[in-house]
Amino acid sequence: MRQIIIYPGEDNHWVVECPSLPGCVSQGITKEEAIKNIKEAINGYIKAMEEDNLPVPEERFETMVMAV
Repeated sequence: MRQIIIYPGEDNHWVVECPSLPGCVSQGITKEEAIKNIKEAINGYIKAMEEDNLPVPEERFETMVMAV
């Protein structure tokens, strides 16, 4: 299980990233598409790490929403 962050980006696309996997970022035209794409990106990231015999980073983030 991985936490993701999703937010509106440029050109009306949604950007989504997985903070526990550095550089694991994707996007989509809709939120649903962006979430589908980050799932694929996460799976590919982890598979590549395992194939290279590298340790897969553990989930380590806590989330908080703050009004400023």
